Amino acid sequence: MLNLEKIKEAQKRIEGVVVQTPLAYAPYLSEISGINIYLKKENLQVTGAFKIRGAYNKIASLTQEEREHGVVAASAGNHAQGVALSAQKFGIKAVIVMPESTPLTKINGVKHYGAEVILAGSNYDEAYAYAVEYGKKNKLTFVHPFEDEEVIAGQGTVGLEILEKCHELDAVIVPIGGGGLIAGVATAVKELNPDIKVIGVSASGAPAFKESYELKKPVDSTSVRTIADGIAVRDTSPVTLEYALKNVDEVLSVDDEEIASAILYLLEKQKLVVEGAGAVGVAALLHHKLDELKGKNVVVVLSGGNMDVTLLSVIIEKGLLKSHRKMKVTVTLVDKPGSLMRFTQILQELNANIVHIAYDRTAISLDYGDANVTVHMETKGKEHQEEIKKALIEEGYLKE
Repeated sequence: MLNLEKIKEAQKRIEGVVVQTPLAYAPYLSEISGINIYLKKENLQVTGAFKIRGAYNKIASLTQEEREHGVVAASAGNHAQGVALSAQKFGIKAVIVMPESTPLTKINGVKHYGAEVILAGSNYDEAYAYAVEYGKKNKLTFVHPFEDEEVIAGQGTVGLEILEKCHELDAVIVPIGGGGLIAGVATAVKELNPDIKVIGVSASGAPAFKESYELKKPVDSTSVRTIADGIAVRDTSPVTLEYALKNVDEVLSVDDEEIASAILYLLEKQKLVVEGAGAVGVAALLHHKLDELKGKNVVVVLSGGNMDVTLLSVIIEKGLLKSHRKMKVTVTLVDKPGSLMRFTQILQELNANIVHIAYDRTAISLDYGDANVTVHMETKGKEHQEEIKKALIEEGYLKE
């Protein structure tokens, strides 16, 4: 069984390769939550996520013969880069099996560290099955992303670093996907100070681990759908669940809307790029799911920062609309010279900054001679938007 001694051994192994990431006080988040919040910034880790810790410790623990044959892993995300870089450090062969739909940027990210990439299967589970079989045929050691005690021990070094820097700690908030991170962190924390609460946060679109924790037995999901792809795990590991049942005090979940708002908050207020999986703890805080910790000293683990920029741009755009800093209005104008000018003049007088205009005169719902104009504009909050709507109603462009 995993214990504190194994995690301390892992800490020695990874020294000099893995970054001791910052643990920083978050004043604004502390103020709005009423909790003294510290952020453990694993998004600033080598390869952009905590996964390098477990991957490196696993490969470091292999025999010389096992290393000579090489390693294989299945992943389309952070684990893939962790294994690839770890293998590169030891100068050994690494094969990463990724689903056929994996974006080119992720494939190139793994190849950058010298690993061979095989595309197999339409999803992670098919890639995983291929990788296990490929490893057996070619005598490669399979490096599991979470169901391995050396991997879990490596992830547990996050817990050691937290306790080395934060001496009066009441709780640690940890993201949960497969459960490797929380299994390692909870083991380290509880052995050093059993009074510290360990709380896991999962995505509601990947409910297997939370349901398993509550039922005290492994339960698998039929499907998974969440923007937090780093914790979008379909099946529950009996190994990590056992550690969670022993050492984790509570498991919560947050939905995609809550995760998106946390990503935007961290970007805007903390100047940190954090992926969905890494932002779930902050999402739980922002949406008052941890109010029982008011006045306490709490560390939130930001597990990774490898955010898909396309998704990030959507989150930013939606966030601006929800916070009344952007507004979209569609009006119908008579399709003749000067109509659009008068409409935009009103917006100019109200200090609304137009960023995009779409002009459509072919919609079936329109009368001949009319056109729909959709305007996207930057605004200064809810009151400003109400002022714009009122003016457009008075001028006859909008109905009440």
